[in-house]
Amino acid sequence: MPDTPSSTGPRGGRSIELPAASQAGILRFIHYGFMPNRLGYCGPDDNRRLFDHGVAGEADASLIPSLARFLGPLPYLRAIAAGSDLADPFDDRVVEAYWIGNDLLERFASKELYAALRERFRAQLPPKIMDLVADKIPAGALPHHSFHVFDVWLRVGRLDGNVLATLDNCRVSWGRVASVDGTTVGVDRPPLVLRGGKLGLGAAQRVYVTRLFDGRGFVTELAPGDLVSLHWGWVCERLVERQGRDLERYTRHHIRLANQTL
Repeated sequence: MPDTPSSTGPRGGRSIELPAASQAGILRFIHYGFMPNRLGYCGPDDNRRLFDHGVAGEADASLIPSLARFLGPLPYLRAIAAGSDLADPFDDRVVEAYWIGNDLLERFASKELYAALRERFRAQLPPKIMDLVADKIPAGALPHHSFHVFDVWLRVGRLDGNVLATLDNCRVSWGRVASVDGTTVGVDRPPLVLRGGKLGLGAAQRVYVTRLFDGRGFVTELAPGDLVSLHWGWVCERLVERQGRDLERYTRHHIRLANQTL
């Protein structure tokens, strides 16, 4: 990795050049981590700096310590990287695999995920619950954000109030842009539903989400028909069709696994 200064960052400091895959991965992570961080659910008290870098599209090594303090995603990123023979857990392929899904999820050995769960959550989960979660791995659980939401965070997270709505906000969802009105985007997306005590996805419904703060955001050019990803009511990025299919497939897969123990 080069150790010489390169371009100037969004706050005027000198940045350290990273490989292109690491830069892209850091920026993608910021796109998805920004809103839960802003709401106080995950990560360090560094939201404005992360937002500035995400908007500017500039990533450097100074951001890595902040991203490493997102303690929820980190063990999964490390498991994906280790199982894929990639040195950097913030490589873009790894970050995409966790938040959206891609073929890296099919390559890793389950032992990496098992070790990551035991290391990260053993202090927060009673032994019986830890065993219940870990038993999902031989049943097909993968290091995808939907597994964390539906099987791990459901048991260790801050789930005050409407639990179903909280899970629906916390999962990364997908939908088609129907309208764009300033800071607000109307998106048709399938909601998380509870039927007969089991989770599922309903028919697409219109939701109104945010794409800009103070006139700035990560996805500024949108048009009806665009496919986008959403996290906690925030537009994270525009998706290509393959990404939309992967996100839906892995989400449905982990809903089925979660339903085994609801």
